[in-house]
Amino acid sequence: MTLHFAYGSNMSRALMRVHARHARPLGTAVLDHWRFIITADRYASVVPAPGRAVHGVLWRLTPRDLASLNAYESVDSGLYRGRMLTVRSGGLRVAALVYVGRSRAEGRPSPGYRETVLAAAREWNLPDDYLGMLARWQPSEYKGTRAAESGEIA
Repeated sequence: MTLHFAYGSNMSRALMRVHARHARPLGTAVLDHWRFIITADRYASVVPAPGRAVHGVLWRLTPRDLASLNAYESVDSGLYRGRMLTVRSGGLRVAALVYVGRSRAEGRPSPGYRETVLAAAREWNLPDDYLGMLARWQPSEYKGTRAAESGEIA
């Protein structure tokens, strides 16, 4: 079994039922010293950021789920790579697979992405300040804004 930390659309139970049918949610988790971004590839990723944190969901994956998610995340083409990073969950620190995008350049998300991530974050009852950040996130204003430059999108 593999643990997977999801921070974007993979937080969604409905989407995970499609992409990783046997995955089991273990609860919320936090990836310390990283921040959430949308890359130039138009997908979510995380980048190192001392003092910052990314909220998400910890899933237990079967080998079949892992293969399915690797295909969905286009690991073979290099869009994402899997990294084992330490996350906090339920008072414990555990190693979990985190998909990290190939690009660190910030860009604009695909249409509807903010709503998908926000709905999943609400479903998991993530912290109010994190939900507020997602709710304020305006994809059309993302690129070139002071918020994007200052890291307020994390």
